[in-house]
Amino acid sequence: MSKEANTRLADLFGLTGWSKGELARLVNRQAAAMGHPQLATDTSRVRRWIETGESPREPVPKVLAALFTERLGRVVTIEDLGFDRHRHAGKKQTGEGLPWPPERTAAVLTEFTGMDLMLNRRGLVGAGAALTAGSALSSAMYDWLHTDPALVADAPVIDNPLHAEPAAYDRYEAAPVGSQEIEALERSVEVFRAWDAARGGGLQRKAVVGQLNEVGGMLAYHHQDHLQRRLWGVAANLAVLAGWMSHDVGLEPTAQKYFVIAAHAAREGGDRPRAGEALSRAARQMVHIGRPDDALDLMKLAKSGSGEQALPRTRAMLHTIEAWAQASMGRGQAMRRTLGEAEDLFVSDKGDVPPPSWMQMFDEADLHGMQALAYRTLAEHDPSAAAQAQMHAKHALELRVSGRDRSKIFDYISLASACFIANDPEQADRYARMALLTIGSTSSHRTWDRLREMYRLTGRYADYTTIQDLRSEIEAAMPPLPKNRSTRQV
Repeated sequence: MSKEANTRLADLFGLTGWSKGELARLVNRQAAAMGHPQLATDTSRVRRWIETGESPREPVPKVLAALFTERLGRVVTIEDLGFDRHRHAGKKQTGEGLPWPPERTAAVLTEFTGMDLMLNRRGLVGAGAALTAGSALSSAMYDWLHTDPALVADAPVIDNPLHAEPAAYDRYEAAPVGSQEIEALERSVEVFRAWDAARGGGLQRKAVVGQLNEVGGMLAYHHQDHLQRRLWGVAANLAVLAGWMSHDVGLEPTAQKYFVIAAHAAREGGDRPRAGEALSRAARQMVHIGRPDDALDLMKLAKSGSGEQALPRTRAMLHTIEAWAQASMGRGQAMRRTLGEAEDLFVSDKGDVPPPSWMQMFDEADLHGMQALAYRTLAEHDPSAAAQAQMHAKHALELRVSGRDRSKIFDYISLASACFIANDPEQADRYARMALLTIGSTSSHRTWDRLREMYRLTGRYADYTTIQDLRSEIEAAMPPLPKNRSTRQV
């Protein structure tokens, strides 16, 4: 007993509206439903959990996590409740329990995806938590990301989930897998990735989370090293997709957690560039929600943590995200310099080393698309940047291949927005209508967020007949803004 209040549990308990007696009764009822009818929690015990930091024994933490997840409508893990599943004397946790020691990654992955799937099944929306600041994530993970997992392979292992009994996990009965099964999983990642690029994150998110949950179960077994590394790679790729799809539909705290899980999984597999790319996704998320300073903190970690293994094209992609964050802050000179470095890196990639599967989506069209977005964002501060935004958006559209429908919508919106800023409403109207043609066929909330920003720019031309019609069409097509979100400057 620590004699110190469990502030995490107290804060979450305050959000539920439960009394301590009510929570005790719910714990007993839920435990019985989970096969533990002997559990007998009372009000005094709940009080000790909250006020003195007493940690309940299993299965109570898991029961509490399920109860709080359902009550609050977002994923709540054992760590979120202030219970450390593996307490080590003298071991200090760094903000939000980050970074996780290696033995926790598979367990956290499995638990988090299981809770996320529960929310999906019950139709709840997991968006009620706050995002961790980029600076906090960066400082917590810096030393961990820069170490080589191989160097700590001989460290003592305590409660390693890779050697745990299957009964310890609330999942399907997994079994060790071979190379053919892993190849099938790797192919499934490609299918999910292509679907996301074409239709947005909403329609397949649950399938990706479910697949990731199964992979977490597979990681609970000890495989040969080369198979284990590939499994961690699959987990990292699926976690990035789960995070990106969550971000695409506005589940921002859930998305951030998946990006962090992906970084951990990639590092466990020895793929530092993949870990850096996962964190760059969190940075893009931060820019989108209007926190570019946090994005820059994360990009420093993503770029340094990727190591020397990162190919020039990977580094070029990271530079474009950094440039977008700089543009959001009106730092035009820094943005132009960073984009210039991105172009140099991109063309310096000779293609003699095949890019990893997760980088194959970043091609020349994407380079121009990100440049268009950066210049369009900067044009809010410096209207002269609108011309460059138009040029890059047109190049992106010329180069886009089939199946990249969401990216095309973004390109059209960037182009239309730049035209409005450049005082060319006729061209803006044309490109805006091109975006409207297909935006309704995607499940991406981000496309609507960008459209709302473009709609804001139409206000100064509201007396033009064509723009009046365009505004009416956008108003008719646009879904209502969810209560937990607001319009952003992007």
